[in-house]
Amino acid sequence: QVQLVESGGGSVQAGGSLRVSCAAVGYAVSSKCMAWFRQIPGKEREAVAVQAGAGSLIYAASVKGRFTISRDSRKNTLYLQMNSLKPEDSGMYYCAAGLSGSLCLLRSVFNYWGRGTQVTVSS
Repeated sequence: QVQLVESGGGSVQAGGSLRVSCAAVGYAVSSKCMAWFRQIPGKEREAVAVQAGAGSLIYAASVKGRFTISRDSRKNTLYLQMNSLKPEDSGMYYCAAGLSGSLCLLRSVFNYWGRGTQVTVSS
């Protein structure tokens, strides 16, 4: 059974940094689509950072240059380093993982989801 467990969320002031983690159980984080999504109440869940199986990185325009997605195969963990945080970055952050290493921009490619970790950025 696959489990994705996020951690590292919290409250921070604007301009600060946070790193959220996603520990995978029953799933190898290498060579497959993995991503971080963000959801704000009343809005659809949106992808903020995607890592394709071959290692390509794709970021939402709103976070490009500030967020970095990475994975550690030894620890079987996906990370999202968030710098220069803004109040509009606040939301629930979800880790997602797929069984394919390609077409990672398609929402449908993600088979597994974590329960999320809350990030709150105050001005």
